[in-house]
Amino acid sequence: MVTTNPFSSMFGRSPFKALHTHIIKTDDCAKHLLTFFDACEQGDWDQAASIRQTISKLEREADELKTQLRLNLPNSLFLPVSRSDLLELIHVQDSIANVTKDIAGIMLGRRMQIPETLVPAMRIYLKTAVESVCQARRALGELEDLVESGFGRNMSVLVEKLINELHELEKQSDEQQVEIRQTLFSLEASLPPVDVVFLYKIIDWVGDVSDQAEKVGTRLQILMAR
Repeated sequence: MVTTNPFSSMFGRSPFKALHTHIIKTDDCAKHLLTFFDACEQGDWDQAASIRQTISKLEREADELKTQLRLNLPNSLFLPVSRSDLLELIHVQDSIANVTKDIAGIMLGRRMQIPETLVPAMRIYLKTAVESVCQARRALGELEDLVESGFGRNMSVLVEKLINELHELEKQSDEQQVEIRQTLFSLEASLPPVDVVFLYKIIDWVGDVSDQAEKVGTRLQILMAR
C-alpha cells in the first residue's frame, strides 16, 4: 500500500531518521542564540527582532515535526527500543527549542542587555550550551547507524564516547553558571532589582538548554541499554 503522508516515508526501517530531522531543527534554533545575544549586546533591536522571528519559525517547525512523529509512530516497532522511550526523547529534544524561544522572547521584550562585566563569561556559557545541543545532534545521528549495525560493539563505543563528551559539556555549563551567578551577585547593588531578577532567569534558562541536551544523551543511553 502506498502512503500519501510524506512524513511517514521518513521512518523507513525505524523512526530515528525522523528524530534526527527534528534535532537538526532544534540545533539550528539554538545556534541562532549566539547572533541574537550579539545583536542585544550591540543594542541592535531590529536585528534582534529579526533573529527572534527566525528562532520562533524554527521552533514552530520543530513542534510540527514532533506532532507528526507522535501521530505516525507505530504502537509496536521491530526495534530493541520502546515506543514510550522514543516519545520521551522527542519531548526532551523539543524542550530545547522551547527554551531557546523563551530566552529570545523575554530578552527582546524587555530589551535586555547583559552587564558589560558579565558579557565575556556569558558568551562562553552560551557557546557551551549551543555546543551541547550540537553534540546531542551528533550522538543521535550515530544512533541510527548503531541500530542498523545490530548494536555492534564498535558503533556502540562511538555513541557512548559522544554521550560522555555531552555529559562533560553539561558539567562545564554547570560550573560556568555558578561563576556567572556569583559575579551577578556582586553586581546586584548597582543594578535595578527587576533587571537582576530577569538576568538570573536568563542565566537559568541558558543552563536549561545544556541540561535538556544532556537529557537527550541520557535517553539515548537508555535506548542502548534496552
